[in-house]
Amino acid sequence: QVQLVESGGGLVQPGGSLRLSCVASGSIFRINAMGWYRQAPGKQRELVADITSGGSTNYADSVKGRFTIPRDHAKKTVYLQMNSLKPEDTAVYYCRLRQGVAAYWGQGTQVTVSS
Repeated sequence: QVQLVESGGGLVQPGGSLRLSCVASGSIFRINAMGWYRQAPGKQRELVADITSGGSTNYADSVKGRFTIPRDHAKKTVYLQMNSLKPEDTAVYYCRLRQGVAAYWGQGTQVTVSS
């Protein structure tokens, strides 16, 4: 089994920054991709950003230029650096790991952008 533990969420003012972390552990033999999704109240879960094992990244249009997804491959950790945060970024953020045909999710961390 694979476990994902997220941290770094919280309350931040508009224009501020936060950095989320996701550490993977357990039965990991080959990570195909890791990424971040978010779900706001009343909305579907959506992709924020992901990164493949080869280093290719993909970002939602709404976060391009503001968010980045660095990783530490050796530590099986992926981050989400969020800058210039907006109230519409408020959501529960989930880490996702894809290994082969399987996908694993973290428990989520709340990000609230409000003055």
